[in-house]
Amino acid sequence: MENKDLIIRGIRIGEKELEEIKSLVQHHWQQGRTSISKAICQHWNWKQPNGWLKDRACRDMLLTLEKKELITLPPPKQKNKQNKRKPQQQKFLIDTSPCEGSIADYNSLEFSMVRKTSKEGLWNYLVATYHYLGNPVIVGSHLKYLVYLDGQIVACLGWGSAAWRVGSRDSFIGWDQETRKQNLHLVANNVRFLILPWVRVPHLASKIMAKNAKLLVKDWLEFYNVQLLLLETFVDLARFKGTCYKAANWIHVGDTAGSAKSGASYRYHGSSKAVFLYPVHKKFKKLLTR
Repeated sequence: MENKDLIIRGIRIGEKELEEIKSLVQHHWQQGRTSISKAICQHWNWKQPNGWLKDRACRDMLLTLEKKELITLPPPKQKNKQNKRKPQQQKFLIDTSPCEGSIADYNSLEFSMVRKTSKEGLWNYLVATYHYLGNPVIVGSHLKYLVYLDGQIVACLGWGSAAWRVGSRDSFIGWDQETRKQNLHLVANNVRFLILPWVRVPHLASKIMAKNAKLLVKDWLEFYNVQLLLLETFVDLARFKGTCYKAANWIHVGDTAGSAKSGASYRYHGSSKAVFLYPVHKKFKKLLTR
């Protein structure tokens, strides 16, 4: 590897690690890529704070190594095409009657955390149908919420792992590369926020965001055994003004560089977004930089 280590997904890959990967690939070749990634995670004790294997991150690392022609992976397993059926889209009965007026006209605002529950499919359907970016493939830690106003679904929120590198965020926190790597798991990203199109209630979005932030901290600790210190989100100012985040006391710290992570590198796409942060702990800077 030309005597130069690679860093992929926060893991340093040198000659020793590469040989271990090759050995495990060979040993589990017949079982396929999923078995290989799980075996590597177990061998390196590569786990999330709640004990789950980071096998999806490991698969991303393996694909990166294969693209660099450093390893060869077995071909993806394909299902028998004769027995392969197009999956039927699950249908949901949703109350789409207009939800309007003042927020004071309603009695209850409730949140349902649906990750790994029977309602997660409904969240996926709503976000895929009504969000302009569709339903995301969220790698790593994440939670999903449905929001109900007097029993009617009005919004969906999705939270995932923080972006690996954001200049304005890192500068605001006071992160160098090593400290960011060590503490990035203490930050969560608001990857989706959808107010459903039949909902027209002023100030509802900011109230939802403020309440969900508090609930998220509790649920993240229970689900992942991690105490969040800071939340982040990226707002496309060509489409939105970030009004609900500002009203919920999020801080605009700058803009992105207009690039996105692609494998182990970054690809420039030219679409800069506003970076908003929300501290959920009074001593977040001190704790994130120690």
